[in-house]
Amino acid sequence: MTTKIALITGGYTGEAEVSFKSSDFVYSQLDKNKYDVYLITITKENWSHVTDAGIKIPVRKDDFTLEIDGHIIKFDLAFILIHGSPGEDGRLQGYFDMIDLPYTTCNALTSALTMNKGYTKALLQDISSLHHSNSVMLREFDRENAKQVVEQKLKLPYFVKPNAGGSSIGMTKVKEASELQDALDKAYDAENTGKQVLVEEFIVGREFSQGIFRNSAGELIVLPATEVKTTREFFDFEAKYIPGLTEEITPADLTDEQKERSARVLKEIYLRLDCKGMVRVDYFLESETNNMYFIEINTVPGQTAQSFIPQQVRAYGMTETEFYGELIEASLRFK
Repeated sequence: MTTKIALITGGYTGEAEVSFKSSDFVYSQLDKNKYDVYLITITKENWSHVTDAGIKIPVRKDDFTLEIDGHIIKFDLAFILIHGSPGEDGRLQGYFDMIDLPYTTCNALTSALTMNKGYTKALLQDISSLHHSNSVMLREFDRENAKQVVEQKLKLPYFVKPNAGGSSIGMTKVKEASELQDALDKAYDAENTGKQVLVEEFIVGREFSQGIFRNSAGELIVLPATEVKTTREFFDFEAKYIPGLTEEITPADLTDEQKERSARVLKEIYLRLDCKGMVRVDYFLESETNNMYFIEINTVPGQTAQSFIPQQVRAYGMTETEFYGELIEASLRFK
């Protein structure tokens, strides 16, 4: 019998649009001879699957099964492709843990922790060769005095962003003090981001994004890095998703020493945070020092044909079909 896969898409945030594109691409690449794939859409209103005949079937939430034509479909694995809540912040992972259904992402604790950029940086502080920009984490009760706190502790320019957001939603580069309050308000008011704001001093350097995953043999595989060059002030939502605004170079032009160092640091990050499945780490190489500065980790990275991970998979010499098959088999083996 083929393995039954629930390919989960949608979500509760503005990143749902990206999730639908990711799931469409992954669905097209999965080996249908090995896997019986059911697309499951999760929204605040309902969880459902649409059959080939166009009939919407609700998911039975007590055990995450479907009843189709009198038959109960019980899944072997959940392939989570929801960016943001509830698929990237640990909520869905906790639910699957309770019903004993394996899934392709990091566990509930790691997923929840890594959605909080400030907490993640705190856990990674002492990794050799990994640096962190000076930063301030602001909570909701800091809002009234947030501007004064930032100006006392940090030097311009700043990056201001929601502490628990994704896709650079609500993020602003602040070059002058007069721009700070509007940037703080934008970050605080962003949808589903926890009412916490992270402000960081800007690092001048080259920006990279690089994937790492555990294969079905249990090996940690670091994919080739992608260098990001954008015509925007920074790699914001528009730069990520509007064609022509960004140049993405895969594999990136790095020296042997830079490749070795980034691979070593990425493996340490993966292990330190107890990651599973595929994750993507974003970082700068500072121009003056060549130091590696952590930006963030993404535990459900985008999976369109143009996304970083598929680019890097191809540069590594794998097909996307082989790659997603490795993720599935590893998730079933190391559940």
